[in-house]
Amino acid sequence: MKRNSIALNWRVEPWVVIALGALAAVLFYLIVSQSIYRIGFPLDDAWIHLTYARNLAEHGEWAFRLGQHSAGSTSPLWTVLLSIGFLIGLAPYVWTYLLGWVVLTLLAVYAEKIARRLTPSYQSRVPWVGLFFVFAWHLTWSAVSGMETLLHALLILVVLGSLISGSRHYLTLGLFAGLSVWVRPDGLTLLGPILFVALLSEPTWRERGEAVWKTLLGFGSLFFLYLLFNLSLSGNPMPNTFYAKQAEYEAFWTSKTLMERASDYLWPILASPFLILVPAAIWWLAHSIRARNWAVFASLLWAVGYIAIYFRGLPAYQHGRYIIPALPIIYLWGVLGFLVLTSSPRINKYVVSLWQVTTIVLTVAFLLIGARQNAYDVLWIESEMVKTAKWVEQNVPPDARLAVHDIGALGFYVQNPLLDLAGLTTPEVVPFIRDEVRLAEYLDASSAEYLITFPSFYPQLTAQREVLFKAGPDTGGPQFEEDMQVFRWK
Repeated sequence: MKRNSIALNWRVEPWVVIALGALAAVLFYLIVSQSIYRIGFPLDDAWIHLTYARNLAEHGEWAFRLGQHSAGSTSPLWTVLLSIGFLIGLAPYVWTYLLGWVVLTLLAVYAEKIARRLTPSYQSRVPWVGLFFVFAWHLTWSAVSGMETLLHALLILVVLGSLISGSRHYLTLGLFAGLSVWVRPDGLTLLGPILFVALLSEPTWRERGEAVWKTLLGFGSLFFLYLLFNLSLSGNPMPNTFYAKQAEYEAFWTSKTLMERASDYLWPILASPFLILVPAAIWWLAHSIRARNWAVFASLLWAVGYIAIYFRGLPAYQHGRYIIPALPIIYLWGVLGFLVLTSSPRINKYVVSLWQVTTIVLTVAFLLIGARQNAYDVLWIESEMVKTAKWVEQNVPPDARLAVHDIGALGFYVQNPLLDLAGLTTPEVVPFIRDEVRLAEYLDASSAEYLITFPSFYPQLTAQREVLFKAGPDTGGPQFEEDMQVFRWK
């Protein structure tokens, strides 16, 4: 009898369940990727971080090309974390995926903690909120992408979630906001909601002043170092990517209608299990704002502003990777509203059951779709960028100067001097980044010998050039509209 009582009282800690769920999600994505083609990264930019990380670990240099310090890494903190993998012999894959799993787990555990703190009726032994976050496909995809996206999302959720939960530890919040800038420069925006809450929530002007001072002290101590770091590398206060991406996509993006741009940004938000939680999110936001919960209002203003910053200058390509860091706080609104509404006795229990089942079904369905999409993203990167890089490594003289777009995998696999046509590590091209006549003059003046790109990126530069190599999937596999090619420039 005593043994049975012990068995009935035994329970697994929620964080353990969440960690195992996150591990299952990450492994599932990798297994699907391997079954369709092979394990890899779905973005070429992951190889940029890995190249910086390797050079830092093995040579102590912050450089994409050894001997040439540059500010081409958007995320210094992520690069440092990746460099540990090279020191312990687990790079580029194992350590990177391990980091993704840890960050995904921490994000989901924190979301679970907030939900239990703010919703007393949520007493389930199964951490449904945390599991929703680990299986939400945009977040799982980010965990295996090799990018800093999910780490940035975690820091954003910590800051905004803490404010919503009632935390007023302004020095700590300022430090987290400052730390987020070392992950992505747009972490600067987190200063806004902290100061907003400080000014509207504190009862006296003295306490408001003290809150603002603590916030700025915590934030400024890390942000000042970040500015010095970039200035020492490039002479600019922000990394090269901050300027290059905007210049590259400005003409293309502004040529679209407002409706096309809005649709482009709504799709990543709604093509997810959050779709079924939209009504709950709207209800919870309205209810909280009517109650003058300034932290909730601040999180809404931040999310709208954050998305608007990218909406202004960049398309929401690659599954909306630039706005994915905002998704966890948006998901949290929906989850909190869902928990409150489904625990209300005024809602029909059959409606509640249907809502719960539909949420689970959608989460699983999008998880399957996301895993397959990730596998084909990996297929494209591996059969185009990585395949080209390995061909260049074997067939091009190691001292030949290469003009390249994109530089990630090529920078990792070859040691040739590179001219980055996207301006990440060659910022001097940014002023004329879409002017092919001036780019041609620049390549000639810089003694470029090979041009490596997709022909549609630079139709004038590639016209009439000798093609030395054409990448693409193996015969019999899925084919893409266009393949990366190696052209002889001189």
